[in-house]
Amino acid sequence: MMNDTVGRFSLWGIEVFLAAAEDGSVSAAAKRLGTSPSSVSQQISNLETALGTELLNRRERPMTLTPAGRILRRRALTIVSEASHARSEIAGLDLSQLGSLRLGMIEDFEASVTPSLLSGMADALTHTRFELETGPSHRLLDHLEHRSLDVIVAADISKSNWMKNLPLLDDPFVVVTAKGRGASLDDLKDVSFIEYTRRHAMGRELAQHLTAEGVNLVHRFELDSYRAMMAMVAGGTGWTILTAMGAQQAGRYTEGIDLHPLPFAPMSRRISVFVRKDGMEDMADDIAARLRPLIETQLVQPAVAANSWLSGHFKVLN
Repeated sequence: MMNDTVGRFSLWGIEVFLAAAEDGSVSAAAKRLGTSPSSVSQQISNLETALGTELLNRRERPMTLTPAGRILRRRALTIVSEASHARSEIAGLDLSQLGSLRLGMIEDFEASVTPSLLSGMADALTHTRFELETGPSHRLLDHLEHRSLDVIVAADISKSNWMKNLPLLDDPFVVVTAKGRGASLDDLKDVSFIEYTRRHAMGRELAQHLTAEGVNLVHRFELDSYRAMMAMVAGGTGWTILTAMGAQQAGRYTEGIDLHPLPFAPMSRRISVFVRKDGMEDMADDIAARLRPLIETQLVQPAVAANSWLSGHFKVLN
């Protein structure tokens, strides 16, 4: 009996093929899609069997497309786009009937507003399966671009015409020192600067701002953990510059630190909800509307109560 799967291919198989074609690597595609390399290889093999031709030169590093693969990639982009349109239109008929939601959230929200957001959405979207990914903004934006996430909350680090953004929060950068220490550059010149990692966009933007302001800070420490940075500052090891929201990750070290305005030109970042323009725009609107009051009560109000000078700078955007 002929195998009845021969000649067939799935939307998932098409998405896997596109990821592998764009990344040039089975392992990179698997990491992006949150699956195993063996699963990616199997999906590509199934697709090649269904079409009766090789699509990727898997012996090359990075992998390249065969002539047939180039043809399929052109058509596959249309297929995936149309599928996304259909899913968005169906979801827009009644959000409560949405089958699944793949949501990306910036790490800064992980322990604060994210649990409240998901709880509220779960009560309203009783038929929806939620998939949450937390991470740095650049990674979430990459996942949104390649359709492995539906809606994300991230910092505005990219301006692209394929996505819509809904502003949520202005998040100013602040100086964080040990309790009672002054925050002028003279006060801090003999104290170690603890730099937020330049591997992330926020760290690179901060470094560029310091250079533009003519501020040269020699650092011995470059970290990517807010909590570790707060512990070191509270312990007297050094001082740092983070956003107001990042500084709120201090937890049990809160009593050992002070926040101050930057002693040079101010700088802030904007946090927004992002969605593809051919994606789930109604859902993005709903998420933004749910998040704004949560951010106001859980983040902005406590921060301003503790540091009144943040009023008007650390603020929810409508």
